[in-house]
Amino acid sequence: MSVTTPKGPQLAVLPTAAEDDARSRVQVLQPSGWPMPKGYANGMAAEGLIVVTGGVIGWDAEERLADGFVAQVGQTLSNIAAILAEAGARPEHLVRLTWYVVDMDEYLSNLKELGKIYRAIFGANYPAMALVQVVRLVEKAARVEIEATAVIPR
Repeated sequence: MSVTTPKGPQLAVLPTAAEDDARSRVQVLQPSGWPMPKGYANGMAAEGLIVVTGGVIGWDAEERLADGFVAQVGQTLSNIAAILAEAGARPEHLVRLTWYVVDMDEYLSNLKELGKIYRAIFGANYPAMALVQVVRLVEKAARVEIEATAVIPR
């Protein structure tokens, strides 16, 4: 009998902030030898009730958009948190965010402020994320739209 060593990177499963919760089955996937990402995860694994949002933008209950990109991101993340709460989900249950922005430079030039806002709303929970620049969003004045996926452990 021969033993072979798998080729390619080894996979590490890192604990999440919710590790203390014995019911938690959300795990960050980090291949060994890869650099740690900043502000997102390379992958997530989870088991439980899936909660999915549509594309959420930075407007309030009266459909008034916040003024400016950073303010719209803050309102968008707050809106996502409210949607998740309706299902009993918390920020640590997030496994994926997909951001659609109309100006990549606007996003990149505001990273520090965006990080502060993100942590104020979601804490230090960084799911898998994708960032896509688009020509425009359905609401012409919207600067950002975000889709979220969360998994509530059973």
